[in-house]
Amino acid sequence: MLKSDLDKEDGNLEYILAGEGAGSFFYIDKYTGKIYVKQKLDREKKPFYILTAKAINRSTQLPVEPDSEFIIKVRDINDNEPQFLDGPYVATVPEMSPEGTSVTQVTATDADDPSYGNSARLLYSLVEGQPYFSVEPKTGVIRMASEMDRETKDQYLVIIQAKDMVGQPGAFSATATVTINLSDINDNPPEFQQRLYYMSVSEEAPVGTTVGKVFAEDRDIGDNAAMDYFIEADSSDVFNIITNDETQEGIILLKKRVDYESKRRYSIQVKAVNRRIDERFLKEGPFEDTTIVKINVEDADEPPVFTLENYVMETFEGAMRGTLVGVVTARDPDDDESPVRYSIVHSSHLKRLFSINEHNGAIITTEPLDREIASWHNITVTATETRNPEKISEANVYVQVLDVNDNAPEFSKNYETFVCENAVSGQIIQTISAVDKDDSAEGHHFYFSFAQEDSNSSHFTVKDNQGKSGFSRQEQFFFYLPILIQDNGTPPLTSTNTLTVTVCDCDTEVNTFYCRYGAFMYSLGLSTEALVAVLACILIFLVFFLAIVTIRPQQQKKTPFSEKIEEFRENIVSYDDEGGGEEDTEAFDISALRTRTVMRTHKPRKKVASEIQSLYRQSLQVGPDSAIFRQFISEKLEEANTDPSVPPYDSLQTYAFEGTGSLAGSLSSLGSNTSDMDQSYDYLADWGPHFKQLAGLYSSHRTVGD
Repeated sequence: MLKSDLDKEDGNLEYILAGEGAGSFFYIDKYTGKIYVKQKLDREKKPFYILTAKAINRSTQLPVEPDSEFIIKVRDINDNEPQFLDGPYVATVPEMSPEGTSVTQVTATDADDPSYGNSARLLYSLVEGQPYFSVEPKTGVIRMASEMDRETKDQYLVIIQAKDMVGQPGAFSATATVTINLSDINDNPPEFQQRLYYMSVSEEAPVGTTVGKVFAEDRDIGDNAAMDYFIEADSSDVFNIITNDETQEGIILLKKRVDYESKRRYSIQVKAVNRRIDERFLKEGPFEDTTIVKINVEDADEPPVFTLENYVMETFEGAMRGTLVGVVTARDPDDDESPVRYSIVHSSHLKRLFSINEHNGAIITTEPLDREIASWHNITVTATETRNPEKISEANVYVQVLDVNDNAPEFSKNYETFVCENAVSGQIIQTISAVDKDDSAEGHHFYFSFAQEDSNSSHFTVKDNQGKSGFSRQEQFFFYLPILIQDNGTPPLTSTNTLTVTVCDCDTEVNTFYCRYGAFMYSLGLSTEALVAVLACILIFLVFFLAIVTIRPQQQKKTPFSEKIEEFRENIVSYDDEGGGEEDTEAFDISALRTRTVMRTHKPRKKVASEIQSLYRQSLQVGPDSAIFRQFISEKLEEANTDPSVPPYDSLQTYAFEGTGSLAGSLSSLGSNTSDMDQSYDYLADWGPHFKQLAGLYSSHRTVGD
């Protein structure tokens, strides 16, 4: 209720309410100032409201005093139930945990006002889960109430109740379910379900064969159930056991071959032990268990067995065909003792050097052996049961071929021996050595000497020679010395090896290169002078060849007729013959060098041969400035311009002046166009021996022409 100090209760004042909830949640009696709730309020939605009150004069509508602000608080009542907002709950705790071990904590919330009354004060209790678990009433912490075994039950459902009003009558409540799982610990040892196992294995089974399986059960799970198996009390060490990590089974394997005829039954003790042991439970006993496994060996038809896995035999090389090398023996290990047949496994690409008696296993040679070709032979022998040919076994036979002195010694290499012409008596010219393909237990010792029939032995000795000294290359260039070499074998063998001695042109020291060169020339039958001449010819030929290679590119330079080069550059006619001179117009067709577009009109050639010859002879007696000489040049130029056989288009012909004073006269071919009838060549015979061949050619030509 609001009341102004100026209110005289005469009805002159009017109260007005404004602010939060005014008109909706609250209204005011304008005459008395009483405030009423218009509808239900929810503290959880809005716990308080801020309002403003006014008092005005009804007549003037003016406030009689300032506005007054006030707060209306909503008082809480217990109208909300507790709630578990984090559910559902799942917790895990190790099995066999001691009493009081904390498992998890649950928490409920209440929307009521915790600061007013007991509406939001909660109390927790256990509805379901006794006697294994307990809960703290105020905190909601769940604890173990007793030790529990996972192998008995591994999961529990616990129901927790939360009540407000501290559990008083009329309080609201809520429940939550907590799933509690028990985790495993290694609190159980492995146990064999069978105290005695029976297994069997064939005597034919190879090493590694699975004989059988054993299994020890462990109530634990995961790593706590992991175990290892061991074999105890097996002095024979015939079997082995491994653990299958997926199935936790023990797999018994054959470690050694078994033999029915030797031992028919085995008894072994197998132990299973946990890998991880919790020391808290050791007092309850060892975490292991044992069982007995009896294994019977089954009889089988076995292949023959050799007395030895590998045989080593010896025989001398060169022994005649059919020589006994050795004997192999095999027998049938079964009770019936079937007869055995022997054979040799031959390779198709190898020569058969041995054979075997199929009844008694005697190995003999089929041909003489050579130790120098092969000192060892590897043979594979098979033994087969006659009653069951599928039963076959093999053995290796190694045959060593013993050495016999059947190879004569020989030079260790090809010797090149040189000696100077002026070698003195007693001079060492060569040290020789020998090799022997045979094998000597005492080591090889060789004896060297000259063959008795050697005619050159007077010049040389293997030790000392007091006879002749010095040699003559003109008399004998090579000496061939037969050297007799004897070994220390039994019986000793000898061989004759030829040592070639080359006589060199020297005094004391031999120049090996020069001496080889001289020997090579001697074998070709050439002297040093002849070889020098041959080399000189080769050198001249090379120089001539290089000159041609150098000049040729210069001849291939661009022609001065560049403006018409495309007209005739492909029309090249090559003549290797000498030709007959300027009057020989029948030797080739000059028209092949011309193109149709620039072919000149043929003009008849002037008969100027005799005139030019006359001018030519006169020009020999005058100088280049003479009128006769100029007339000669003009005539030649005119001839070139009118002659259709000259090179195409315009050309410049330059004639150098030959000079005067030659007693023999001119050799120029300018006058060669004159006939043989007009010119005599007899004067060539007077020019001496250097022109003898030329004079003969022209004289013979004149004779033929006549």
